[in-house]
Amino acid sequence: MRFYSIRSFAAASLLMLALVLLLNVPASAQQKKRVAVLDFEYGTVQTWVHSMFGANVDVGKGVSDLLVEKLLATGKYSLIERSALDKVLKEQNFSNSDRADSTTAAKIGAILGVDAIITGSITKFGSDDSSTGLGGFGRALGGFGVGGVKLKNAKAVVGISARIIDVNTAEILAAVTGNGESKRKGASLAGAGGGGWNSGGGGIDMSNSNFRETLIGEATDIAVTDLANQLAEKASVMPTRVVSVNGLVADVSGATLILNVGTSTGLKVGDKLVVERKVREVRDPASGKVIRAITSDVGSVTITEADASSSVGTFTGAGTAKVGDVVKTP
Repeated sequence: MRFYSIRSFAAASLLMLALVLLLNVPASAQQKKRVAVLDFEYGTVQTWVHSMFGANVDVGKGVSDLLVEKLLATGKYSLIERSALDKVLKEQNFSNSDRADSTTAAKIGAILGVDAIITGSITKFGSDDSSTGLGGFGRALGGFGVGGVKLKNAKAVVGISARIIDVNTAEILAAVTGNGESKRKGASLAGAGGGGWNSGGGGIDMSNSNFRETLIGEATDIAVTDLANQLAEKASVMPTRVVSVNGLVADVSGATLILNVGTSTGLKVGDKLVVERKVREVRDPASGKVIRAITSDVGSVTITEADASSSVGTFTGAGTAKVGDVVKTP
């Protein structure tokens, strides 16, 4: 029979505990999937929206912004900022009518360097009164108008469908639907006056407390929360995009470098690239073709800004970077 000392037993126990902790790393500690959320298409409910708010308010943009907020709260995703997304849409001249197209969405995602794109449509937005048909939801008693329609027993319903799209293949990886409803006696769908929230620029701030307190606001919040929770469960279906960057230093100003590669290669702010200098080339003696480039390490560059075709970074290293130096993923 073999005997173990208390010290040996304690060491073995600590090792076992470390292995257990390593194998049970929570999802929040793992690398989050990087996604962008496009504005949702709302053509199906546009007539109802116009009747409710007295204008063609872009509820698709409002739902998109609210979904970003909800997805961040789940801790499963890293989200692209609205300003970066709008910049790419403007540069590539993508219109709102393109936002539900899988191929276009994948192209946008590739430029942004994300793992996947989330896009979708608003399928229900308004009253579900069945007395008269209008976009599948019915006309509320008393007619339409800014500030919502007065109902004796008002009920707002919202339905949203969303898809996760692979940026490499334009394949739909998952599809989910979120639904919400809210009802009260003697209430209006959108609140008195219709001006209790910010709708500047044609959109609507659905995170605003004034909007959330209305019937349609409550139903929207419930539907988007439902959608976000389902999308969080689908995070595992997304493949992690393997990024391989190989470019050149285009400009040097002190420790600031401008590179000839950008987000179209998958590069993003925060990435760190190796900076190397070509020492010589090795050529095939038979064909004269370059078969290998011999390089030496110069340092590294951390990306601070990036657009589709270029990026800016901060250089660190023992030497000095030069125009023409090679930059690549480690």
